[in-house]
This record gives sequence, C-alpha cells and structure tokens, in this order.
Amino acid sequence: MTDTAIGADEVARYLHDHPEFFEQHAELLGTITLPHPHGGRAISLQERQLEVLRERHRLLELKLAELIRIGEENDAIGARLQKWTRQLLLAGDPDQLPDLVVDGLGTIFSVPQVALRLWGLRDQWAGLECAQPVPVDVITLTNSMTQPFCGPNSDFQAATWLPDGGRETRSIALLPLRKGVDPKAFGLLVLGSADPDRFRSGMGTAYLERIGEMASAALSRLAD
Repeated sequence: MTDTAIGADEVARYLHDHPEFFEQHAELLGTITLPHPHGGRAISLQERQLEVLRERHRLLELKLAELIRIGEENDAIGARLQKWTRQLLLAGDPDQLPDLVVDGLGTIFSVPQVALRLWGLRDQWAGLECAQPVPVDVITLTNSMTQPFCGPNSDFQAATWLPDGGRETRSIALLPLRKGVDPKAFGLLVLGSADPDRFRSGMGTAYLERIGEMASAALSRLAD
C-alpha cells in the first residue's frame, strides 16, 4: 500500500503556489480554526489574520513614533547648532571666541563639562587661557584623529583640563580642530560628563563633527 500522506512543507508550498485555492474553496475559511496567540481558545482563520494585521499595525505605529521622536530630536539639535553658530559669527572681537565656544556648548547644548586648548596661535593671542602649554603626545594624538572620539574616560590627559580635573568625568568626547583639510590640528575641544552613556562608544558623531567644524572655522582666526 502506497503512503500518500503529505507533509506540512508540501501543504505550505502548494498553498503558496496556488493562491486561488481559498477562492475556489471559500467554504473552508469558516471551518478552519487556529489557537489564539494569547490564549488557549480556538479562533477562525479570519480572526487569526485580523490578529496578524493588528500586530503589524501596532509595530508600524511604534516604528513611526520612534522615527518622529528621532526627527524631533534632530530638529532640536539643529536649532541649537544654528543658535551657537550665529553667536560665533556675530563675535566682533576674536578674543571672545574661545569663551563663546565653551560657554555656548555648556548653555545651548547642555554639555556639563567643556574644555578647550589651542596651540600655534598668533602672538597677540598667545596669552589666552586656552593657549596654555599642551603636551606633545596630546598634540600627536589630536593630529592622528580623523573624526571625534567618544567613549569612557580612560584617564585621558586632556580630561584633566575639565572642571575638577576630570575626576567626575565618566564619558568623554574629543574633537580635533583644524583649518580646512590641514592634516595638522591647531586645537582640541574636550566634552565630558559624569553620565557614562552621554558620550558612549559607537554613538553617531555627525553632530559632533559639525560642532568641531564650526568651532574650527571660528577659532582659526586665532591660529597662525
């Protein structure tokens, strides 16, 4: 006697290849029952399809809400960046620029800890507080950076420039400052936080790159 039983995979493949099956046998739709995904009772195939559609709808709503949230956050950051950049552009006295950069990041972007060091400045600005001597290894590290660094404060020497010597700093961002495409940096912007997740490894750096570019453009007026 030949075994004519067919497996579940064959049934699924047949239904997939013959979508007209239930159109030709519509009476079956009312008789097929499935277990409810959130309980033991049986439900019809139509009810199960409705549950699937509701779940997909719920997931799409959650995804849309997340996209809206991200968009609103990006709009808010963009507005802060514009306000900060405007302050830098309106500065008539170059001596004000370092303080405008640092204070703006603290007040406009709510960065709790900010420090700035510049080197290779023109003689008239060599006496600024931000022009204090910088160790050669820090300059070498800055020159090697092609994008901002974000991550835990692993006893970075630059972290000691932050308030309280960086003793409360748990995460840090380092932004090299350059004149255009010059491979050699003329400064380093340091952002810190007691929150270990504020500047975490792997986070997006698009806005930090823009901040670094704006700060570089403004402060390049002081560089030799």
